[in-house]
Amino acid sequence: MFTKTELKWGVIFSVMGLVWLTLEYLVGLHTRFIGWHPILTNLVAIPSVIVMVLAILEKRRVLGGTISFKQAFLCGLGVSLVVAVLSPITQFIFHRLINPGYFENAIRYGVEQGKTTLADAQAFFNLPSYMLQSVFAAIIIGSITSLVIAAMIKKEARV
Repeated sequence: MFTKTELKWGVIFSVMGLVWLTLEYLVGLHTRFIGWHPILTNLVAIPSVIVMVLAILEKRRVLGGTISFKQAFLCGLGVSLVVAVLSPITQFIFHRLINPGYFENAIRYGVEQGKTTLADAQAFFNLPSYMLQSVFAAIIIGSITSLVIAAMIKKEARV
């Protein structure tokens, strides 16, 4: 299932995710504008879909210009699984090296706004939790995205 294409684009996707998190931090979505974070973080869907489309298009090119729905879906799923494997590493890099204050800020904001209790916030906003969430998100969201893109990009050979 993992060919050079899936591995390459899984790494590209993971780097894009790390860059996205860093940009969120640099523009203040993890500090001054943390209230906007739950909404604006979803914009990562745009570059995510673009990367997945590029991966499947490259796979189609590698396969000689045609790709079945199954082949396209499996390519996207392969990319998603590579991202799932790498996501704990990217979470570690971001939360330990780039923005070690994120969890503290998120916990404080959630409690101050009355959105959660301290105990619930601490249980949710921590590195092991985010590592686990990122693995499942990569697999679930990646699979759904792959299904949709595969349906749009498939290009069967004409008989």
